[in-house]
Amino acid sequence: MHTGCAILAAGASRRLGQPKQLVEIAGEPLVRRVAQLAREAGCEHVGVVIGCQGPAVTAALSSVPCELLDNAEWPEGIAASVRVAARWASDRRFDALMLLVCDQLNLSAGHLSQLWSLWQAAPETAVASTYASAVGVPTIFPRAYYGALLQLHGDQGAARLLRAGPVTQVAWPEGEAELDTPEDLARLAH
Repeated sequence: MHTGCAILAAGASRRLGQPKQLVEIAGEPLVRRVAQLAREAGCEHVGVVIGCQGPAVTAALSSVPCELLDNAEWPEGIAASVRVAARWASDRRFDALMLLVCDQLNLSAGHLSQLWSLWQAAPETAVASTYASAVGVPTIFPRAYYGALLQLHGDQGAARLLRAGPVTQVAWPEGEAELDTPEDLARLAH
């Protein structure tokens, strides 16, 4: 199977007050950490959607083999980044696209590998993580979803597509730990 993994790292992190993709854990920026986890999970093609803080995010990824995917429409919200990722996947003719974000603190290569394994067992069905009573990222979308992903707009991700339809759900309670607010950052520092 020919697959890709896109990390959505174009946002301004307004609630946090600083670019979350550049927050460091153990001296490593989150965006680089997630890109490396994707590679460890066997993702051959890793793309990182950049926008706000593009040069700094690019510098943080200098040692990681990945493609930089420019999102000039990043102020619109996450849908603009999803569209960039879906265009990349469509242009590259990937059979499936995994979407990741930078702020899930408990992300592991093991969880990503589990998602890929489940998708390979049913390659026409989306596979998504579930936590905090929601279905979300990391998510794998088969090629049949690309058209719908390209139609998303605003500051809403692809969750409505997952609610509409067949999706293999993987319980991942650890996914609830996110970096969104200054309080989250303060907890991370302790």
